[in-house]
Amino acid sequence: MFALVDCNAMYVACEQVFRADLRQQPCIVLSNNDGAVVAANRLAKEVGVKKFAPYFKQKTLIEQQGVHVFSSNYALYADLSAKMMATITAFSAKSHIYSIDECFLDMSHLSHLESDLIHFGHRVRQAVWKECRLPVCFGAGETLTLAKMANRSAKVHRQLNGVCIIDSERKRQQYLAAQPISEVWGIGRRLTLRMKMMGIHTAFDLANLNPEQARYAFNVDVERTVRELNGQACKAWDECRADKQQIFSTRSVGQRITSLELLKQALAFHAATVARKARSQNSSCSVLMAFANSSPFDDVPQSFKSTHQFEFPTNDTLRLTNAVASIAPRLFRPGVEYYKMGVGIMDLVSDKQRQGDLFDEPGNPTLMLALDKINHQFGRGSVFLAAQGTKQEWQMKQEFLSPQYTTRLKDLPQILC
Repeated sequence: MFALVDCNAMYVACEQVFRADLRQQPCIVLSNNDGAVVAANRLAKEVGVKKFAPYFKQKTLIEQQGVHVFSSNYALYADLSAKMMATITAFSAKSHIYSIDECFLDMSHLSHLESDLIHFGHRVRQAVWKECRLPVCFGAGETLTLAKMANRSAKVHRQLNGVCIIDSERKRQQYLAAQPISEVWGIGRRLTLRMKMMGIHTAFDLANLNPEQARYAFNVDVERTVRELNGQACKAWDECRADKQQIFSTRSVGQRITSLELLKQALAFHAATVARKARSQNSSCSVLMAFANSSPFDDVPQSFKSTHQFEFPTNDTLRLTNAVASIAPRLFRPGVEYYKMGVGIMDLVSDKQRQGDLFDEPGNPTLMLALDKINHQFGRGSVFLAAQGTKQEWQMKQEFLSPQYTTRLKDLPQILC
């Protein structure tokens, strides 16, 4: 038996932890640069706010309905997530943090201790609320996919009080029949459309599909999903995730970029980001790609990209910055107001297994190590290359940013006694 503990509207819930006055109010959180709605609580959805839709298209509705708006506060979310995961994983010796707001628990070794899983689920929910003030739902099933479906049912069916256990054939059929095919783990938009054309509209419809037919019509992953929906364990979480084969850093800007110098600064910022991420997994890149686009809502959207091939793989911030500086003139066009840009590194190789070359200049690993240590100790961005600019007026817009209550001294909550 596996369980999935998932926080409800994680970003919104984090904003409400230190704002108890907003816990019964409609709230939303916006994406980078305050572009789109990425999180909305139930009350916000009930008044008509749509997730992933642009903020400016819903601004009038949001203001009319008194919805509280927040910019993404990633430092706060990451810190509260770490506290939440520490609380959840204490309930099981085997666990897997799947994302910032989801954690799987292996319940097999607890069966002789916890005969009442519903009571156990409520204990987990109460502990997370007491320690973190974050609302979570608890779902459990014989497979990871069934645990996902159970958790989804716990969120949708309010009469379950946040806990759903699929531990019988009757419950399996009941809860799968109530879930649309688009909510099944691993079934994306394209597969959803194909399945609906075949008459598969619910998770129960998919579970009734012959596994071999599922593999023939789709792929082996869908076959495994069908088997999992029928209680046959086919998926397992990875205790050690593989290193990323590509790393990207992209972001829209708060103020349109219209000069080559500012474009170079923005690209240098992203180059430093991907270099840091590559070093964190002991990887180096052979190919760098940079792009710069105008807004898709412009009358004539424009997009430009270019690549740079390194003679030897590298993760040195100086080298990557020099590369994007040489690329920037190829991306810049006078008169274009750039809105989004980014840098990606590809063809990554492991530094642990890479064979050196006699003519390879290793860069300055000691300097990079010092750079990473300083930024880790004093906060990201404490030390950076001058190529990124000092004012950085192009940085993303965050008009509704809340305080970083748990990670910045000046933002610590004050209690008046």
